[in-house]
Amino acid sequence: MRELISMAELSGIIILVLTLILLRLVYVLHRCGKPFQNTAAKPLITLIVLGSGGHTAEMINLLLALKKERFIPRYYVAAATDNMSLQKAQTFECSSNNEKGMEAAQYMQIYRSREVGQSYITSVWTTLIAIAHALWLMIKIRPQVILCNGPGTCIPLCGISLLFKVLGIRWSSIFYVESIARVQRLSLSGLLLYKLRMADQLYVQWPQLQRKYPRSIYVGCLM
Repeated sequence: MRELISMAELSGIIILVLTLILLRLVYVLHRCGKPFQNTAAKPLITLIVLGSGGHTAEMINLLLALKKERFIPRYYVAAATDNMSLQKAQTFECSSNNEKGMEAAQYMQIYRSREVGQSYITSVWTTLIAIAHALWLMIKIRPQVILCNGPGTCIPLCGISLLFKVLGIRWSSIFYVESIARVQRLSLSGLLLYKLRMADQLYVQWPQLQRKYPRSIYVGCLM
């Protein structure tokens, strides 16, 4: 009888914990998308996710309009196989008018879940490694703001950010800017962040894209 009672108590505790987690998840998803407020006006730890090709060029263009003194320190993250993007970020920081210069920025690399042409079977293992590495980076950086615009490397980081919100570890506001090349539909990364409501604010650069995805924000062409 005592064993049955213990099992019942254990089941009750499990149900209670799962209910609290579910309620917390509902609260987090409801709060995501609300206007970002930094009432203390203190510098924000910022994670900037870079991607190969046009992604980095677009991100650098967006950062030109950023009040860099409000986003310190800045952590630039790119795929482990993408050295060019970090070099462009370093060049941008060196050429900026920020008084602290390079001291305000740090540069990191992250494993990719799947390389181009990699088989799906082997990508299972590399995906697990990428998630573990992303978790380590998020624990180390604990960003308050995440800026991304399309590379697949942002998905594990944003997913872990959502987990941190649910667990109450850190609230990271995710700002996703869809590439100007996306005219009719969101990229896979943008679609995941939109459907799963991971992005606090998702910006698009074409009005027809906003009409198709009404929770997005149309900001016009930023390039």
